[in-house]
Amino acid sequence: MLRFIFCLILSLSSVLNLIAQDNSLVQLSGIIYTRDDNKIKTLPYAEISIRNTFRVVYGNESGFFSIPAQRGDTIDINYLSYVSESFIIPNDFQDDKISLNLDMNRDTIFLPTALVHPWPDKEHFRPEFLAMDVEETMQDIANANLAQDKIREMMLMSRRDGQENVSLYLSQQAQKYYYAGQIPPQKIFSPGAWIEFFRAWKRGDFKKKKR
Repeated sequence: MLRFIFCLILSLSSVLNLIAQDNSLVQLSGIIYTRDDNKIKTLPYAEISIRNTFRVVYGNESGFFSIPAQRGDTIDINYLSYVSESFIIPNDFQDDKISLNLDMNRDTIFLPTALVHPWPDKEHFRPEFLAMDVEETMQDIANANLAQDKIREMMLMSRRDGQENVSLYLSQQAQKYYYAGQIPPQKIFSPGAWIEFFRAWKRGDFKKKKR
């Protein structure tokens, strides 16, 4: 009997402890914004974290956030290129909800003035510039960049962008629907395919490249 009473007392104390912990929670919600030319502008995806814990949430695209916290917690608000802010939930706060609309300020960093002097004196620029022998080198670089084989090699190595992928997909779909219900023609009977084959043969596309 005594054991039963002792277990009952422990259970009641655990329940009261959980209730006390639940009562200590506060739902913190609000909007993160800034003022740009006297106009209010929300800051999307701001980072809101509870200090000394791993609890972090991010605001939505409208700057709204919501995070459960305990009384006495310190809330840190961070946003790239803005001054970090913090907010402490009062220990004697009575309500279980709290609203926080935070106005953040830009973090301005002033760099020291840098003066660039390419030449000791401006009178040195003309003779030094005329003495530079770059004509032949730059001409060689231009010829190499404009060579057809170089351009063709760069085209093969470059990936297609979004527009090219969409165009290729739409072209394939259109060809698929065009020949729906019938056998598509074989390229072996296409004069255009034979012309492209002979052009590739003359270009040497089928030769084994030396490694």
